Amino acid sequence: MQDIPFKGLRVLILDDEALIALDLEQFFRDRGAEDVVTAYSLDGVDAAFDLVVLDVTLGGRSTVEFASGLFAGGVALVFVTGVDDAAQLLAGMPGVPVVDKLSSPEVLAEAVAAALRLRR
Repeated sequence: MQDIPFKGLRVLILDDEALIALDLEQFFRDRGAEDVVTAYSLDGVDAAFDLVVLDVTLGGRSTVEFASGLFAGGVALVFVTGVDDAAQLLAGMPGVPVVDKLSSPEVLAEAVAAALRLRR
Protein backbone atom coordinates (compact mmCIF):
# COMPACT_ATOMS: atom_id res chain seq x y z
CA MET A 1 0.00 0.00 0.00
CA GLN A 2 1.23 3.47 -0.82
CA ASP A 3 2.12 6.04 1.83
CA ILE A 4 -1.09 7.87 2.67
CA PRO A 5 -0.77 11.28 4.35
CA PHE A 6 -3.10 10.99 7.36
CA LYS A 7 -0.93 13.17 9.60
CA GLY A 8 -2.40 16.62 9.97
CA LEU A 9 -5.77 15.71 8.45
CA ARG A 10 -8.91 17.21 9.93
CA VAL A 11 -11.59 14.53 9.47
CA LEU A 12 -15.36 14.63 9.95
CA ILE A 13 -17.16 11.31 10.22
CA LEU A 14 -20.91 11.32 9.63
CA ASP A 15 -22.61 8.03 10.37
CA ASP A 16 -25.70 7.22 12.42
CA GLU A 17 -24.44 3.75 13.35
CA ALA A 18 -22.37 4.32 16.48
CA LEU A 19 -20.14 1.25 16.14
CA ILE A 20 -19.28 2.06 12.52
CA ALA A 21 -18.57 5.68 13.44
CA LEU A 22 -16.33 4.68 16.35
CA ASP A 23 -14.41 2.20 14.18
CA LEU A 24 -13.87 4.91 11.57
CA GLU A 25 -12.77 7.39 14.21
CA GLN A 26 -10.22 4.91 15.58
CA PHE A 27 -9.01 4.13 12.04
CA PHE A 28 -8.07 7.79 11.51
CA ARG A 29 -6.67 8.36 15.01
CA ASP A 30 -4.43 5.28 14.70
CA ARG A 31 -3.00 6.73 11.49
CA GLY A 32 -2.20 10.14 12.94
CA ALA A 33 -5.09 12.34 11.82
CA GLU A 34 -4.83 15.67 13.63
CA ASP A 35 -8.49 16.15 14.45
CA VAL A 36 -11.29 13.60 14.13
CA VAL A 37 -14.87 14.64 14.84
CA THR A 38 -17.82 12.26 14.75
CA ALA A 39 -21.42 13.36 14.23
CA TYR A 40 -24.53 11.24 13.98
CA SER A 41 -26.66 13.76 12.07
CA LEU A 42 -26.24 16.79 9.82
CA ASP A 43 -27.59 19.16 12.47
CA GLY A 44 -25.03 21.81 13.36
CA VAL A 45 -22.27 20.32 11.20
CA ASP A 46 -19.82 22.71 9.53
CA ALA A 47 -17.41 22.06 6.68
CA ALA A 48 -14.09 23.06 8.27
CA PHE A 49 -12.46 19.72 7.46
CA ASP A 50 -9.97 18.35 4.95
CA LEU A 51 -11.91 15.10 4.58
CA VAL A 52 -15.50 14.08 5.26
CA VAL A 53 -16.36 10.39 5.54
CA LEU A 54 -20.09 9.87 5.42
CA ASP A 55 -22.99 7.55 4.79
CA VAL A 56 -25.52 8.24 2.03
CA THR A 57 -28.30 8.47 4.61
CA LEU A 58 -28.30 9.59 8.23
CA GLY A 59 -31.40 8.77 10.23
CA GLY A 60 -33.37 8.31 7.02
CA ARG A 61 -32.23 11.69 5.66
CA SER A 62 -30.13 11.90 2.48
CA THR A 63 -26.67 13.42 2.75
CA VAL A 64 -26.27 13.87 -1.01
CA GLU A 65 -27.17 17.59 -1.12
CA PHE A 66 -24.89 18.32 1.86
CA ALA A 67 -22.05 16.35 0.25
CA SER A 68 -22.57 18.10 -3.09
CA GLY A 69 -21.97 21.43 -1.40
CA LEU A 70 -18.78 20.12 0.20
CA PHE A 71 -17.63 18.67 -3.12
CA ALA A 72 -18.22 22.02 -4.85
CA GLY A 73 -16.17 23.68 -2.09
CA GLY A 74 -13.20 21.38 -2.64
CA VAL A 75 -13.57 19.13 0.41
CA ALA A 76 -12.38 15.54 -0.06
CA LEU A 77 -15.19 13.01 0.42
CA VAL A 78 -15.43 9.28 0.96
CA PHE A 79 -18.82 7.58 1.21
CA VAL A 80 -18.89 4.56 3.50
CA THR A 81 -22.29 3.02 3.01
CA GLY A 82 -24.43 -0.05 2.74
CA VAL A 83 -26.67 1.53 0.07
CA ASP A 84 -26.61 -0.59 -3.08
CA ASP A 85 -27.27 2.17 -5.62
CA ALA A 86 -24.94 4.76 -4.06
CA ALA A 87 -22.98 5.30 -7.29
CA GLN A 88 -26.15 6.38 -9.08
CA LEU A 89 -27.10 8.76 -6.26
CA LEU A 90 -23.65 10.33 -6.36
CA ALA A 91 -23.37 10.80 -10.12
CA GLY A 92 -23.01 14.57 -9.63
CA MET A 93 -19.75 14.02 -7.73
CA PRO A 94 -17.55 12.16 -10.23
CA GLY A 95 -14.63 10.24 -8.80
CA VAL A 96 -15.77 10.37 -5.18
CA PRO A 97 -14.91 6.99 -3.65
CA VAL A 98 -17.71 4.78 -2.36
CA VAL A 99 -16.82 1.85 -0.12
CA ASP A 100 -18.93 -0.70 1.68
CA LYS A 101 -19.28 -0.35 5.45
CA LEU A 102 -17.69 -3.76 5.85
CA SER A 103 -14.62 -2.93 3.75
CA SER A 104 -11.15 -3.69 5.05
CA PRO A 105 -8.93 -0.93 6.45
CA GLU A 106 -6.76 -1.25 3.33
CA VAL A 107 -9.73 -0.56 1.05
CA LEU A 108 -10.72 2.45 3.16
CA ALA A 109 -7.14 3.76 3.14
CA GLU A 110 -7.02 3.53 -0.66
CA ALA A 111 -10.37 5.33 -0.90
CA VAL A 112 -9.04 8.12 1.32
CA ALA A 113 -5.93 8.43 -0.83
CA ALA A 114 -8.09 8.62 -3.97
CA ALA A 115 -10.33 11.28 -2.42
CA LEU A 116 -7.36 13.40 -1.40
CA ARG A 117 -5.78 13.11 -4.86
CA LEU A 118 -9.08 14.12 -6.47
CA ARG A 119 -9.37 17.31 -4.44
CA ARG A 120 -5.75 18.49 -4.63
